[in-house]
Amino acid sequence: MPRLTSDFWVSAYLRQAARDGLVAVLRRRGAREAGAVFVKLDRLDGTAALYGPAPQALADETGERRFQLVLDADPLAVEDRVAREVRFDSDLWLVEIENRAGDARLELVEG
Repeated sequence: MPRLTSDFWVSAYLRQAARDGLVAVLRRRGAREAGAVFVKLDRLDGTAALYGPAPQALADETGERRFQLVLDADPLAVEDRVAREVRFDSDLWLVEIENRAGDARLELVEG
C-alpha cells in the first residue's frame, strides 16, 4: 500500500491532536512528498522526547508511518539534536506536541 505524503500525514496528525485537545504545532515544513517527519514531545515538566522515522526494516506492511524514540532528555538537549538532524537532512519536517501524559500519539516501534 502506498504511503501518505509527508504534508498530508502532518496535516492529519495536527488535526487529530487538536481534536484530542492537545497543543501541536508545525515548527518546520519539509519536503512535501517524502520529507522525514520528526516529532518533539514536550511533557511540560522539564523533559522532552524526540521521535523520528523508524527504519525501513521495521516498516508496517499497511503503509502506516512508524516512529522510534531518538532521544529522551531535557528540552535543550532535544533542540540540539533537532539542529543536528536538520543539518543532516534539510528536507525534514518537525512537529511539536505538548502532552503532560507523555503520549506523542504515534505508532512506535521498539528500538
